[in-house]
Amino acid sequence: MTTPPADREILTYADFGRSMRELAQAIVDDGYEVDVVLSIARGGLLIGGALGYALGVKNCSVMNVEFYTGVDERLEMPVMLPPTPKAIDLSGMKVLIADDVADTGRTLELVHEFCRDHVAESRTAVIYEKPHSIIKPDYAWKRTDAWIDFPWSVEPPVTRSA
Repeated sequence: MTTPPADREILTYADFGRSMRELAQAIVDDGYEVDVVLSIARGGLLIGGALGYALGVKNCSVMNVEFYTGVDERLEMPVMLPPTPKAIDLSGMKVLIADDVADTGRTLELVHEFCRDHVAESRTAVIYEKPHSIIKPDYAWKRTDAWIDFPWSVEPPVTRSA
């Protein structure tokens, strides 16, 4: 096995499983009773599903937000993509917003703002938090300033075999 570059954080699938159990335990120990897990797609899809299972929450929803366009390349501001959940469907609920990383924090901020006036309470859970994030997640497994290689996104998309 080669040593990863010093400027990279490498998450394995085993680390992912451990991080989800530890985040779920932190949420439970904090007394937060989640009604719905709201995953930010795409990075938060696996996180939201895993936390839903670990917390015993079957009510899961997705919000599509585009921000990153490549390695350390992003749009000026995150953009919500359709379809977006109807705010009425979240009304009065305790929402757990799930994403892979709080890097700039702008994506979490956008989704948190969307939820703010409609839900009883919303909290955020991420695997990684960067020190410069404008949002401090309620739950973060690890803090890092390095670029993160997630096991589901380090390989290029699959293409048709010749």
